[in-house]
Amino acid sequence: MADFNLSVILDAVRRAPKGLSRVQLAGLVGLAPQTVSNICRRLLDQELIIEAGKEAAGPGKPRTILRLNPQGMYAVGVHLDPSLTTYALLDLAGNQIRRRQHPTDTVAGPDQVIADMGAQILELVRDSGIETARIAGVGVATPGPIDSHQGAVVDPPDLPGWGRVLLRNRLAEATGLPVLLDKDVTAAAVAEIWKGGASGTGSFVFFYLGTGIGCGMVLNGEVVRGSSGNAGEIGHIVADPDGRVCDCGKRGCIRVTCMPSTLVAEARELGVLADDGGAQERRGADDGGAQVGGRGPASSGADNRPAAGELPEQMAALSEAAASGDEAARGILERSAARVGCAVAVVTNLLDVERVVFGGPFWGYLKEYYLDPVPALIRERSVTSGVHSVEVVGTGAGDDVGAVGAACLVLEHRLGPHAAKLLLAD
Repeated sequence: MADFNLSVILDAVRRAPKGLSRVQLAGLVGLAPQTVSNICRRLLDQELIIEAGKEAAGPGKPRTILRLNPQGMYAVGVHLDPSLTTYALLDLAGNQIRRRQHPTDTVAGPDQVIADMGAQILELVRDSGIETARIAGVGVATPGPIDSHQGAVVDPPDLPGWGRVLLRNRLAEATGLPVLLDKDVTAAAVAEIWKGGASGTGSFVFFYLGTGIGCGMVLNGEVVRGSSGNAGEIGHIVADPDGRVCDCGKRGCIRVTCMPSTLVAEARELGVLADDGGAQERRGADDGGAQVGGRGPASSGADNRPAAGELPEQMAALSEAAASGDEAARGILERSAARVGCAVAVVTNLLDVERVVFGGPFWGYLKEYYLDPVPALIRERSVTSGVHSVEVVGTGAGDDVGAVGAACLVLEHRLGPHAAKLLLAD
């Protein structure tokens, strides 16, 4: 009970950037003033909070204001995307202190990747000058599916050789630090709660756009993980009934119509991009049917899909071509927005959320084409349009939302008020 109450107090202070007095805390969390005072003394001794001056509040002595101490604790986040691996070091307030990023080596096996990941984490901490004792742990965000009980990555798309890799335990051995493992879409939703501001409140869907596409779900401030930690897999929602055939047997699933690799494949078919990812200077005569708002090829061939490591450069080239006035390039991205809008409407109707938040490694290339049409598409298909609207926004947690969210998983696990802390062990 004492640990749970401590977490409640610390969480209340964290959510109040201007700070709170002990009297305010007692009124806010419903604990006795003496209990609050004792807990605050513990938090001050642990250097998790600081006294930040006094504030007059009517008659009587000015009250001492308590604020979170950002330097009291740190966490490392790692986002393993098949295209890019990103590392972030966060302080207790969720501020990003250090970051680094490099292309993911999908050719090397898990052994080499995990060894390199461990070395990068230790180097990141060493370069920061922060004592290892102040590092609460490492959070890792990976593509699904995962085995949350064993801390394993289970045969994710675009990571060949990762059949069932016990990433959590192996990375803990490599770093000597506690490690948490979660799905990338879930980590992104956690990042939005911690760092997204207003967009991370209430009930929302985080529509994650990375090498893969998925949904992180938050209902009434609580992250939805599902029974095995794999909630949010939306790859087989039909986004285009006339689209190419998916390996599940249906036509037009998200995984064959909306993935960044699919957009690049379509751009190659239409001559927008060369096979090396650069924009073509001219097109052949047979691609003139790809006009803005029209339908592109229904079956962008799998042979045209780039390797995961090529995606960032090729998506950048496609976005640049569209921004430069290439109508075929713009049509690809606009059709993508229409398909995604249909898929998002299915999820928002299912969960009855108040907001959709877009983000992820490839969001920057797509936001110009999504933020305008998607709200209208959701509104047209919403069963609750007569009750409430659904807001559509870009992430407020920044470009490194996967890595930031992974680090926030550690802070939330260590410091958040969880009901499980009230359970007694056998």
